[in-house]
Amino acid sequence: MTVNDMRAQSAAEVKNELLVLLRTQFNLRMQISTQQNNNTSELGKVKKNIARAHTVLREMQMKVVGK
Repeated sequence: MTVNDMRAQSAAEVKNELLVLLRTQFNLRMQISTQQNNNTSELGKVKKNIARAHTVLREMQMKVVGK
């Protein structure tokens, strides 16, 4: 999901997406640690998407506050 897609969503939808990404990150870490998944690049992609979601949520908070 791109940043523009996230910005088009509501704050609640972005929070739900963030929860899904955090669960995915946890599952990938467990799969990598138990050697069920050798594709470690997926974890990096999920981490970047988590950071994007946090950034978009912060932008939305700043719009509401007006700073």
